[in-house]
Amino acid sequence: MSLSRVVVALGGNAMTGPDGSARPDDQRSALTAAMEHVADLVAGGTEVVLTHGNGPQVGNLLVKNELAADVVPPVTLDWCGAQTQATIGFTIADALESALARRGRPRPVSAVVTRTLVDPADPAFDHPAKPVGRYLPEREAARFAALGQDWADFGARGWRRVVPSPQPREILDAPAVRALLAAGVVPVAAGGGGVPVVRDASGTLQGVQAVLDKDRTAALLACVLSAEVLVVATDVNCAVLDYGTDRARPIGRISAGELRGYLAAGHFAEGSMGPKVEAAVRFVEAGGRRAVITGLDGVAAGSAGQAGTVVEP
Repeated sequence: MSLSRVVVALGGNAMTGPDGSARPDDQRSALTAAMEHVADLVAGGTEVVLTHGNGPQVGNLLVKNELAADVVPPVTLDWCGAQTQATIGFTIADALESALARRGRPRPVSAVVTRTLVDPADPAFDHPAKPVGRYLPEREAARFAALGQDWADFGARGWRRVVPSPQPREILDAPAVRALLAAGVVPVAAGGGGVPVVRDASGTLQGVQAVLDKDRTAALLACVLSAEVLVVATDVNCAVLDYGTDRARPIGRISAGELRGYLAAGHFAEGSMGPKVEAAVRFVEAGGRRAVITGLDGVAAGSAGQAGTVVEP
């Protein structure tokens, strides 16, 4: 059975070099390779919406903030998110349009700098826990903590800034994404989970100092757009139970209920596979036909339920 609409969430491995480097040339090369796999899906007749992470890119901007603070005013996290959405978005657009043209299936691709509404009363604002930026010695971290930032001790690696990561509630620019789809354009949207914004008592929107989880926002985006399938493309071929032990075993086809049980039992780390599994379960439980966790080279096959961890009702 053919698919009409698929949301593909690209992980950091799709946008950095094999060693995790995020130099501009590394990012362009990685995205060019990633779009070859996405182009196969689009060229096959599937309506695709792309979203992506932005962790390394935001980390780079934070380092620039630190190094140039005496010369150029630092920008806030919401600005960092918007800037990286635009940079990654136009790079994806260039790469995917070229890949489709080579296949004789030209399509326009356009990036939407997307805002995601969060609740100002979300408990995450009182308990910053999402690490961002680079590791620093305690003495340097203390200097930034004195300026009002939250920093946490990560042991031998040093100290790292931690920020709130509230739950995404509404994708405010979803109408623009729908308009692009209706016009035959491949949209790139909600990169990095979207720019986090809150609405004040007067209804005015304003950005906040937070970082959203791109997989959780991807699940919300897929639901809002009535997608049939959510594909979470990462650096492994599937989710694994008892990862890192001699009992490790890959997860193939599984029900959302069974996978939620494994999630509750602590099988998936919060900083890596946990949010991907949670996003897959949320999407299917909300009515999605299928969610897939797979590697980049499994995007097309995974969409059809033939590769990766396939989560179904």
